[in-house]
Amino acid sequence: MYVPDLFVLEDRAAAFALMHQYNFALVVSAPGGAVTASHLPVLLDESLGEQGTLMAHMARANPQWRDFEALAAAGQEVMAVFQGAHAYVSPRWYGHDGKAVPTWNYMAVHAYGLPRLVEHGPQSRAHVEHLVATQEAGRPDPWSLDSQSDDYIGSMMRGIVAFEIPIARLEAKAKLSQNKTPEERVGVIAALAEAEDSLARAVSGEMKARGL
Repeated sequence: MYVPDLFVLEDRAAAFALMHQYNFALVVSAPGGAVTASHLPVLLDESLGEQGTLMAHMARANPQWRDFEALAAAGQEVMAVFQGAHAYVSPRWYGHDGKAVPTWNYMAVHAYGLPRLVEHGPQSRAHVEHLVATQEAGRPDPWSLDSQSDDYIGSMMRGIVAFEIPIARLEAKAKLSQNKTPEERVGVIAALAEAEDSLARAVSGEMKARGL
């Protein structure tokens, strides 16, 4: 990812927070130069490995997972892309008629690592249980795998492949008008805060939180 020094997100905790919040990621692999990508819920376990571990699963019918063992054996990483809040920025918001062009403010994290399959039945089920518990948390009547018969859940589990990606390195970017003056940023923050788009309002909140 192209990350100018001004936009580098060095705070690992902030990068992890983005990965937790925007956990529907894009998992990309390129065996033999042929790029394949899958949109998947990807959970970060910060306690596993030196830099955390990503946990996910995909349909067994999806051919992408079949390349994972060969990629790992060859030392070839896969990439998970986490797209955070983003929004269009109008030059009108800078409060002057000087030279300026439209741009886009956004946050994103790319996580890289060697993939490994989780073939053991109980471990695969634990992956799915963790995902379900995360998404059902806080609901008045949370659903769980235990609410279904073992036979049914077993048949569903046979249709997926679980995998992990121990994180080897992270690239994190927060492009939030750091290249503008404080006065110009005030206008951007105010305009985004009033937007109907919840992502635009989130960008405004991120800019405020960072004291921009």
